[in-house]
Amino acid sequence: MNFFSYVFQDWKRNKRNRKGQFVTALFRLAACIYSNKISRIVFFLYLIFYRFFVEWVLGIELPWKTKIGPGFVIWHGQATILNRDVVIGENCTIRHSTTIGEAKYNGGSPVIGNNVDIGANVCIVGEITIGDNVTISIGSVVIRSVPSNSIVGGNPAKYIAN
Repeated sequence: MNFFSYVFQDWKRNKRNRKGQFVTALFRLAACIYSNKISRIVFFLYLIFYRFFVEWVLGIELPWKTKIGPGFVIWHGQATILNRDVVIGENCTIRHSTTIGEAKYNGGSPVIGNNVDIGANVCIVGEITIGDNVTISIGSVVIRSVPSNSIVGGNPAKYIAN
């Protein structure tokens, strides 16, 4: 994959979401820069800009170390927090006020499969696995692993349908 294809790999899935296009392109560029020690030095100011603009101005904690597959969609984004150790598969959608990360300091982070749709105000915490093709309802707190092809919701999240 060439540089431009990598940076803009989420562009189509964020077609009517300009903020999502902008944030995902900035994220991919920061991740690309971070992957090489020399580029980290050369583009240090960009990494500072990314951290300031995306995290402080837009209110989206999306560390460049986070592993996210292609087709990532982030709707609205405000108050969205992803831990740097989270792994997210392909074609995943995340909405505003979502937290994904550790349940305790130095605890494990979630691994999220492909084609997962995460509603607004969702917390996914702990060393858990979210399977492929899962929908997580708004306001859910997910503290246990979720099998593929499921719909979960509530606090704590329970199976709504398979």
